[in-house]
Amino acid sequence: MIPVTTFKGRRLALFGLGGSGLATAQALVAGGADVVACDDNPDSVAKAAAQGIGTADLRSVDWNGFAAFVLSPGVPLTHPKPHWTVGLAKAAGVEIIGDVELFVRERRAHAPDCPFIAITGTNGKSTTTALIAHILSAAGRDTQLGGNIGRAVLTLDPPKPGRFFVVECSSYQIDLAPTIDPSAGILLNLTPDHLDRHGTMQHYADVKERLVAGSATAVVGVDDSYCERIADRIERSGTKVVRISKRQPLADGFYAERQRIMEAHGGTATLLCDLDGIQTLRGSHNAQNAAAAIAACLAVGVSADEVRAGLKSFAGLKHRMQPVGRRRNVVFVNDSKATNADAAAPALSSYDRIYWIAGGLPKEGGITTLAPLFPRIAKAYLIGEAASAFAATLGDAVPFEISGTLERALVHAAADAAEDGRDVAVMLSPACASFDQYKNFEVRGEAFVGHVAALDGVTMLVEAPQGGT
Repeated sequence: MIPVTTFKGRRLALFGLGGSGLATAQALVAGGADVVACDDNPDSVAKAAAQGIGTADLRSVDWNGFAAFVLSPGVPLTHPKPHWTVGLAKAAGVEIIGDVELFVRERRAHAPDCPFIAITGTNGKSTTTALIAHILSAAGRDTQLGGNIGRAVLTLDPPKPGRFFVVECSSYQIDLAPTIDPSAGILLNLTPDHLDRHGTMQHYADVKERLVAGSATAVVGVDDSYCERIADRIERSGTKVVRISKRQPLADGFYAERQRIMEAHGGTATLLCDLDGIQTLRGSHNAQNAAAAIAACLAVGVSADEVRAGLKSFAGLKHRMQPVGRRRNVVFVNDSKATNADAAAPALSSYDRIYWIAGGLPKEGGITTLAPLFPRIAKAYLIGEAASAFAATLGDAVPFEISGTLERALVHAAADAAEDGRDVAVMLSPACASFDQYKNFEVRGEAFVGHVAALDGVTMLVEAPQGGT
């Protein structure tokens, strides 16, 4: 835990006592703050009170005595309308912050020079965050990983000299972190997302910009117009900007030339590393993730050789284009996190010939947007409620069977792939939610891994789940 000492002896209001909110309250109390916490869920309030955290209905307290109001990032700050606590805080002139802001204040107070890498963007955040943490850990650095991925940021070990922090930041967290100041801040890309919480695409982009605008070194993907303008704007204001691209050569920065990451200075480019053969970093989207990770790691003092070694040993994220087993010419890929068509597209575009397991609880739009990738699919094995609709979309374009269950689909796909004779992938990339057959995508992915492990002759690349499937 990181005790929040910067509010020692001061009174704070806090709303939201879910996982990260409760951790934030505990960190504040541990640092000596007087916390008055609240939540709309009485059970959450009771749990906090049982742990010694002060609770009260924030409608009935005097807000004039609060030094700050700590809001959980899942609670609306601006859209579709501010939560009722936001109105009370603003009326009293109390600043509104979140857990990431508390972290950055603790870092400045106790170890301002300890490296801090913050990552945001619409797509690729989690892979880039995990990749950076892996490179640092493999290079022997004391590394803390958290934020929007895995552990809440205030549950990490406290800042100290030589300790590296790698923190994934959602737009909600950035909106509550007005003084965020990473050593290296990454903005990967921007496409419309979470507009119900930000109102407009421009406001969403403005929030994301804050992370890189406050960075000592800003790493910005320039393959979309929003990020391109952000890079230009913050560079004019004096921020050091390193541009990255997966689509175009750059005069300065890092760009992907197929699976080769090039480093350019003054119009001259040299090869920094080749991702070819690194199964966990296939595809142009992962080339962008790798370029961002490389730029950030170099910015905080990791050597190019250490970066190359870390890239080669990256095991990937569970359930995201994760190679889990191999049998002769066939690689088995767990992409259970792909819960809609857009999420499935990167995996489908990363392999030339695929025996595709798809289906589940369908999302709006189905798989029509994946039609350009259908030539890569040798055969589809359809499961769950979406099977009939997906079959209608595939039509005569792709051979398919309605397998019904994941286990049956895998057995049939593995048998067909073994007869192919070419290098192929048997891939679970469902383009659907899991809830018709599984509790969540993680359970679905673990079931896939377990079924792969049960096949004869498969060399597992990950540990099979215990207890069978």
